Amino acid sequence: MADVLTFTDRGIYCPAGDFYIDPWRPVDRALITHGHADHSRWGMRRYLATESAAPVIRHRLGDIALDTIRYGETRRIGGAIVSFHPAGHVPGSAQIRVEVAGQVWVASGDYKTTADGLSEPFEPVRCHAFITECTFGLPVFKWTEEATLKRQMNDWWAANAAAGRTSILGAYALGKAQRLLTSVDASIGPILTHGAVENTNAVLRAQRIALPDTIRVTPDTKIADHPGALVLATPSALGGTWARRFGASSSAFASGWMALRGVRRRRAGDRGFVVSDHADWDGLNDAIKQTGATRIFTTHGYTNAFQKWLSSEGYDAHVVSTEYEGEQLDDSDDTLVDDA
Repeated sequence: MADVLTFTDRGIYCPAGDFYIDPWRPVDRALITHGHADHSRWGMRRYLATESAAPVIRHRLGDIALDTIRYGETRRIGGAIVSFHPAGHVPGSAQIRVEVAGQVWVASGDYKTTADGLSEPFEPVRCHAFITECTFGLPVFKWTEEATLKRQMNDWWAANAAAGRTSILGAYALGKAQRLLTSVDASIGPILTHGAVENTNAVLRAQRIALPDTIRVTPDTKIADHPGALVLATPSALGGTWARRFGASSSAFASGWMALRGVRRRRAGDRGFVVSDHADWDGLNDAIKQTGATRIFTTHGYTNAFQKWLSSEGYDAHVVSTEYEGEQLDDSDDTLVDDA
């Protein structure tokens, strides 16, 4: 029996439906899991994504031929039946289920299994074969419990505000920044945002996603007018000229990589918060178990180590080479950046 999905130099391909999933080179038809730049690229003739992922994709890619689909809706494309299911990564993110002649494969894109109050919660999808990211596919990666994370961030911000310091927090402009916005206590002080973060906020607010009030940082912004502020910045803005305008400050970085002591020491900043929009070690293993799949394909991350672990657990596991990036220590998506 032929494989439902194959792995090519353009992306993950479905021969029966003649479409690609998150292709990195131009193709005729692309099914897109979510709006981050390594998964949704310009140059495809036709796109298909979830209704809630579409606004960010359109904002990034401009006037494209983009069709939308609801979560759980089935659609026949050639000889394949496809459906999109919540991945819990960022708003609108999806796992893509592909069924051909009774065989079911799922391409997960990026995902996390813990609900964050912002993204549509992850839903396991039963399948025969599962293509999984493993950005954080080592046992050392275990995320801080949500209530503890909120307390850590708010205590840090409140202490800085009491000492007359601005709090500068680095996070991805799409997904991570908005997740943190919904986690912090806005009563502590005003919240200022880098242009890339605020551009994304505007797109999500237009979808009626509730976010606290924020103030865009511009060249005219005077920090004296915003005492005790929290500034949400892109990772690349930390430690540079953009951040120095805020005077006395404390900086922090929010990332799964903060679980590694060496990274925390090397990363510019006073604090590191262990949080990610990708699954941690337990999340990856739980997600795979819940699919019921026996064939697993590992991509972008600790692929070889995770493949060996899965093989030792009895899975038919394979490493797949792709151009997806996972979570980086600097911005992987600069297409929404406004350097004000």
